[in-house]
Amino acid sequence: MRDPARGQASTTLKRNSLPNDLPVIRSALKTFAHNFLRWREGRQHSGYEKMLLAINPFLVPWDCYLLRYREGAEIGEHTDPVAGKRHYRVNVVLVEAREGGRFTCGDTIYASRRVKFFRPDRSPHSVTRVERGTRYVLSIGWVLKEK
Repeated sequence: MRDPARGQASTTLKRNSLPNDLPVIRSALKTFAHNFLRWREGRQHSGYEKMLLAINPFLVPWDCYLLRYREGAEIGEHTDPVAGKRHYRVNVVLVEAREGGRFTCGDTIYASRRVKFFRPDRSPHSVTRVERGTRYVLSIGWVLKEK
């Protein structure tokens, strides 16, 4: 880059050349360091646990969790809004509970026995109480800007 006042190449960075979302990146790195490969209580405080496997705060922010539902765990009907964003999630059931632990969703984009693709910000969803066994789910989610 040329400095027109001096007619030479400039070695200084423009003040706005650093990413504006540096706090977002720091927050994501802190979350990753604190939660990576550790079982944590789920946000709904209803008995399920989650383990962070991966997170990416860049371009299209996404996360990947392993969810564990032991006997007695359940999630009541709720939505997961993200202000000003469209939230998408794919849940893959790795191990089904022997009894209970069924996912229900008002409106899925795609659903099969083991794969559920839905908008958690728009579609109320829940998991019935696990009566016997343990349920494991791989959950991958991402957010996009509103159109």
